[in-house]
Amino acid sequence: MKGIEVYGDKLILYGCGDFLNDYEGIRGYESFRSDLGLMYFSDIDSSTGKLKALEMVPTQVKRFRINLAPQKNAKWLAQTLNRECQKFKTRIVLTEDNRLRLLWRGD
Repeated sequence: MKGIEVYGDKLILYGCGDFLNDYEGIRGYESFRSDLGLMYFSDIDSSTGKLKALEMVPTQVKRFRINLAPQKNAKWLAQTLNRECQKFKTRIVLTEDNRLRLLWRGD
């Protein structure tokens, strides 16, 4: 996971990774949590390209299938993203429905 930046009110996503990968079962890299990912849903003003909102749905790959990630893994993703987002002055909140929401500009 890498941080999410909003520059000039435009969304910049770094290191989004693979939506579905074939790393499952490869030992020695478990700490990287390659089984976890995100589906990104952005609301962007079509006339200006400015970001209005970004929500992410945490996913987990099991048996080469995309599943919704359980809350403990969504929390891990939120914590990891918050650490990585600090340099961009953005942050992530975990919502009641287990989604992640990007906050920026003092939101």
